[in-house]
Amino acid sequence: MALNRPPFRSPTAFASLVAMLVCTSSVVSAQAVRTGRIATVYAENCASCHGDKMQGAQAPSMLDDIWINGGDDESLARSIRNGFPDKGMPAWGEKIAEKEIRAMVIYMREQRALFQNGQLEFTKPADSVAAKSFLHDYQVNTWVGGLNEPWGLCFLPDGRALVTEKKGKLFVIEKGKLQSEPVRGLPDIDTGGQAGLFDVVPHPRYAKNGWLYLAFSDLKKNAEGASVSMTRIIRGKLVGGALVEQQTIFQAPLELYRPAGGVHFGGRMVFDRSGHLFFTIGERGQQAHAQDLGRPNGKVHRLHDDGRVPKDNPFVKDPKAMPSIWSYGHRNPQGLALHPVTGDLFDVEHGPRGGDELNWVQKSRNYGWPVISYGMNYDGSTLTELTAKEGMEQPIVYWVPSLAVCGMNFYTGSEFPKWKNHLFLATLAAQELRRLEVVNGKVVYQEILFKNLGRIRHVIGGPDGALYVLLPNRIARLSAASTQVTSAR
Repeated sequence: MALNRPPFRSPTAFASLVAMLVCTSSVVSAQAVRTGRIATVYAENCASCHGDKMQGAQAPSMLDDIWINGGDDESLARSIRNGFPDKGMPAWGEKIAEKEIRAMVIYMREQRALFQNGQLEFTKPADSVAAKSFLHDYQVNTWVGGLNEPWGLCFLPDGRALVTEKKGKLFVIEKGKLQSEPVRGLPDIDTGGQAGLFDVVPHPRYAKNGWLYLAFSDLKKNAEGASVSMTRIIRGKLVGGALVEQQTIFQAPLELYRPAGGVHFGGRMVFDRSGHLFFTIGERGQQAHAQDLGRPNGKVHRLHDDGRVPKDNPFVKDPKAMPSIWSYGHRNPQGLALHPVTGDLFDVEHGPRGGDELNWVQKSRNYGWPVISYGMNYDGSTLTELTAKEGMEQPIVYWVPSLAVCGMNFYTGSEFPKWKNHLFLATLAAQELRRLEVVNGKVVYQEILFKNLGRIRHVIGGPDGALYVLLPNRIARLSAASTQVTSAR
């Protein structure tokens, strides 16, 4: 299945605009609109005519593929706002807040996507069975089993690999076998909620210095004795099955820690060509903190490999800002990757209900959360009516409904030559492995390689040219099948 930017903009019927708010036999419930319960608005006012799943009844379906007045988000919102009185659709702009109209567009996208997914067959490859994608045939085999929520994976120059588990364990993989005992000596880790042990990354000169970098939820007690945590970065050396010579690379002041076992920790890391370490910290469920330069959460950070602040960081001369901040206005960035040719930095971050984003992360830029968003709150209420604002960056692509985007990497191996420099994206809720073609900072093509093998936390290229995919209880290896796809674009 191939999707163009933005995904799921396949047309639906013009009648779908009417169906969101209008049935000729009823009026919109003011209480439902005030609370933002968009599904309730539809159920109470539109389902009797357009069907409980928008499939059509007395009025047309919302799930077909015909547009009359534009199928992009703004066209849908404008149609709802202004209506078409000559065709029997009232203008709702004076009665319904702009932010509620935005939520209705999101709800329409969700229902359309649910229907579309139900009509399509997605590849669900079994071990050792060849599967076909647009550019390559491939097969997926279990590489390492027996894991519990693997989160991060890296390969070492000596042929070994390291894998983290969310529950706070770090394992060595040698010759394709998981060592029975985890690495000893790790710090205290908060593993409640979305907290845990996150990414593991070797230093670019690991063969010479042996440094390993870990991101995790640092478990502490605050002044009142309550358990709190915040994403922390350390480095250490692996000696005799233990992590020794540990050094803190980044740790926020204790007064900025949040209650333990919470949400939105970020936790992804990557080194650039100059040896700077970039890492992400989510806003920890405190939306406004993403816009506060005096706090670490909701940010992408940049440091030297030993934790020193680079002199050219954008806010290093601002006494009210944390000097490690590179960019801000992020929600929960759990994917971070450098383009292998341009060196550009990209992140993917979880939106709320809708509005997952892929961003081109640039120095000092504000990525808008929570002021602008293409999503709404989980309960169906409106988060913001704004999808754009001066001084805030737009995502290069966004997804509605949410995919629950996670780890990603650009492919640089030789096993799949037609995938060279393409971006591979892991998703949790959608359970998809996606391939994206990024050209000049724009996504020009997307493909779902496979779906429904379980929540995918990360994808990374190995030294053998294969792709390694972190599934709920195993690491799968995606390698070339014996036959290549030869169809042209």
